[in-house]
Amino acid sequence: MLRTTTFRVALLYLGLFLASVLVILGMIYWFTAGFIERQTDETIAAEIAGLREQYRQRRLPGLVEVVNARSATPRTSTLYLVTTPTYTPLAGNLSAWPDAQPDPEGWITFEIEDAPVNNDGSRHDARAVVFTLPGGYHLLVGRDTRERQQFQERVLNALAWALLLTVGLGAAGGVLISRNVMHRIDAINRTTRQIMSGALQERMTVQGNGDELDQLAANLNAMLDQIEHLMVGMRQVSDSVAHDLRTPLTRLRSRLEITLVEAGTEDEYRAAIQDAIGEADRLLGIFSALLSIAEAEAGTLQRSFQQVPLADLARQMADLYEPAAEEAGLGFESDIRAEPIVLGNQQLLAQAIANLLDNALKYAPEGGRVTLTVTGIGEGRGPCVSIADSGPGIPAEQRESVLRRFVRLESSRSSPGNGLGLSLVDAVARLHGARLEMDDNHPGLIVAIVFPRITPG
Repeated sequence: MLRTTTFRVALLYLGLFLASVLVILGMIYWFTAGFIERQTDETIAAEIAGLREQYRQRRLPGLVEVVNARSATPRTSTLYLVTTPTYTPLAGNLSAWPDAQPDPEGWITFEIEDAPVNNDGSRHDARAVVFTLPGGYHLLVGRDTRERQQFQERVLNALAWALLLTVGLGAAGGVLISRNVMHRIDAINRTTRQIMSGALQERMTVQGNGDELDQLAANLNAMLDQIEHLMVGMRQVSDSVAHDLRTPLTRLRSRLEITLVEAGTEDEYRAAIQDAIGEADRLLGIFSALLSIAEAEAGTLQRSFQQVPLADLARQMADLYEPAAEEAGLGFESDIRAEPIVLGNQQLLAQAIANLLDNALKYAPEGGRVTLTVTGIGEGRGPCVSIADSGPGIPAEQRESVLRRFVRLESSRSSPGNGLGLSLVDAVARLHGARLEMDDNHPGLIVAIVFPRITPG
């Protein structure tokens, strides 16, 4: 677990958290210690102000009397000392003048023994202000800082324990988080190993809490579904190619062999060659359709997407197929209701619309009607291009199966085709993020390519 990325990330965040905690605790200590120090200095300043007033009113005898009285107060932490010009003590609770040099403001820090509060012989710091009275007499007023030091030590101990507790809880949290994440990642790894060993039906477990691991599992499942779909499609293509191409290839070879064996006229040879060319064109058409489907499903063509005026494309296809519809005795109507712009590959979109029109013209009965419609963004749906015919239609329960490669309904076996037209249209629609919809036209079929609502501005 120590080598896992999750544990390292947890340690990194723990380090950042500890740094922030250290800054916060340092500020707390600084503010606390500063407050106590300021309070000590303010107490000393108040004492000095009072003694100065006593000296002003009662001079040196009165000052000595007040200092002796205050020094006799039990358990006092305030230090007093009045000395002669030669530093001989006159009054106060200190036995001698401290051996310390004052700063420019008169403050000194020194060690004392036999403190007024705890006469235990220990030595600790005291802080005081010294100044000289008229006549050369000296006055010292200070505070025993032992209680302040003890309080600061307690604060430091509390902060240290808080820091240790933070480290402990942070490390424990990092371990728990890492174990939880690693448990889910191990589950993904186990599933991937099962899939690599051949169990392609296995999928990642999605816990349903919507976190990043759930999103990863969902994306992996979608990827595996797509891979399985492509592999199933490849197997179907292999089987269908072997089945559907064997007959035309056998027929092509038989015709050429018969033509080669049997001596015939030039017209017979020409007719045999024309039949062979027709069979070859049909085979090339199948391979071309398979290649287009493969390119659409691979998604590599998305890099060449550009803005495509869907209405203009539909008008071009209508101009191309309207004569063919008239020749087949069909009515053809172009209903352009909007001018939407979609992002896509114009050649593939044209091929998809052409395939739908080919199917509509192929299956619509004589005297029937084919309608090409383009609509813009509506309620709940994006731009749409649809082709409606008056043919036999497709039963609702078979509309999913006809999207597979080489699948043809029994009613269509007698008509020319290879069963790849709707497969190509579906692949092109999915490449563009669109969906293929089929509905009844009463009679006939309506096939629509519905694009996403987000279109280029």
